[in-house]
Amino acid sequence: MGPGTTVRWRRRVSGWRRAGCAALIAGAVALPLSGAARPEIPAPPPAALAAPTAATLEKAYAANRANAAEASRMAADHGDRHRAAADRAMADRSRRLLAFDGRGAGLATEVFGDLARADRVAVLVPGSDTGLDTYGRFRATALALHRQLVAEAPAGTRTAVVAWLGYETPGTVSTTVATTDRADRAAPELRALVGDLRRITGPGTRLALLCHSYGSVVCARAADGLEVADIALVGSPGTGADTAAGLHSEARIWAGRGAEDWVEHVPHVSADLFGTTVGFGTDPVSPAFGARVFDAGDGGHSDYFDPGSRSLSNLARIALGETTEVTHG
Repeated sequence: MGPGTTVRWRRRVSGWRRAGCAALIAGAVALPLSGAARPEIPAPPPAALAAPTAATLEKAYAANRANAAEASRMAADHGDRHRAAADRAMADRSRRLLAFDGRGAGLATEVFGDLARADRVAVLVPGSDTGLDTYGRFRATALALHRQLVAEAPAGTRTAVVAWLGYETPGTVSTTVATTDRADRAAPELRALVGDLRRITGPGTRLALLCHSYGSVVCARAADGLEVADIALVGSPGTGADTAAGLHSEARIWAGRGAEDWVEHVPHVSADLFGTTVGFGTDPVSPAFGARVFDAGDGGHSDYFDPGSRSLSNLARIALGETTEVTHG
């Protein structure tokens, strides 16, 4: 394949991506704005716990592991071996579950590191197609980030990562992924999590939100007055706000996108239709948005937390507050 053919092929693929993304937006306008029904998997209600504190963390972890173990037994009795295995992994004694709900697609909040003593805490907010059945890849992201934080943290700085699957994420191929509905419902839960972390860690701990794909819409909806130092929008389709200032946050707002990320081709439009906002407006890495653009490397939409990547290194620096060391795109 010659150079001219390669260029034409890339342009054709780019055109297909643009057309596909435009069709998704159009579908959100034309079709009912509701997610596809999921088969119900029996599970117990979440453990009834008081608001967590540093003193009660271990009890909360143990109670949520026990809940996950019960969810695993119920899923196995129902004949869903895949979910049973996912829940059983959650119940392992090594896991630090700040929250767990095995019902439906499933919710979980997992801690990596010593949260009660952490000086720097990074909260990961996932994008579409994340649930208990696909949790392994989200957990791998959190582990990679925590290892990077430990490696780069100044001597004596203690770190923790909180993987927050605290909302029902949309499907990548669905009408819900093109609207703010799921994000609007998730935002109060994310705000509540930040409140819990402030209670557990104390006022001196630095918190950062690292928000991937549709998760960046969730973070944007929760940002108004939120007590965090930094918000990083990673592979974001937009936020629903025209500018970073429109998030009404005192946090530093960062944005990064890999050179091979297909989200570049999502149409940056926004419209109110039947009480729902369709599309997410201004491109977060554009000068018009006004975020601090960091170098996210050459990777694709799922590569931002790959070990050794420029993106992971810069995200760790943002979480650590080493902002002068961040390289810019």
